[in-house]
Amino acid sequence: QKEDIEVTLLPAGHCPGSVMFLFEGENGTVLYTGDFRLAKGEAARMGLLHSGTRVKDIQSVYLDTTFCDPRFYQIPSREECLSGILELVRSWTSLTRYHVVWLNCKAAYGYEYLFVNLSEELGIKVHINKLDMFRNMPDILYHVTTDRHTQIHACRHPRDDDCFRWNRLPCGMTCQNGTPLHIISIKPSTMWFGEKIK
Repeated sequence: QKEDIEVTLLPAGHCPGSVMFLFEGENGTVLYTGDFRLAKGEAARMGLLHSGTRVKDIQSVYLDTTFCDPRFYQIPSREECLSGILELVRSWTSLTRYHVVWLNCKAAYGYEYLFVNLSEELGIKVHINKLDMFRNMPDILYHVTTDRHTQIHACRHPRDDDCFRWNRLPCGMTCQNGTPLHIISIKPSTMWFGEKIK
């Protein structure tokens, strides 16, 4: 049988351009989330999930369940994580200009919220390998740089952990103007909260 279906793309908040799919047809409404990251109350502000003053009647939800596990019940909010990272980065980078932070980001996308907020709060751009992926995103592009002489790095290397172990950033920097760098590593990963229960 043929059926007309209306498909609506909703922002998923996972990384720039990520979407959830809302399928609506004669046989009902289905929401497919894929990877998503929504704060409390954010879905309530999505007009396309509502019909008048009510939430649409959704019969089925295909949900990304990566963190639907008792080990992950205590994941702090994005705001709490940002606050902790900001405090650590601010205190470290204010010691000297040779105190730098490496954000050990395992994926290419999904950290933009962190980059933008660190840059805005501290006035320090984040070093990344290439600007290509953010070329059409001026709001993000303003906060990242390919200049290695910054105090916050999110550069990547195939053997990131080896680079850090020898006090070397993945981009190869070990010193600036002949002065050795003092590097701390921050691993912004939700998986960490499941691995480190205590």
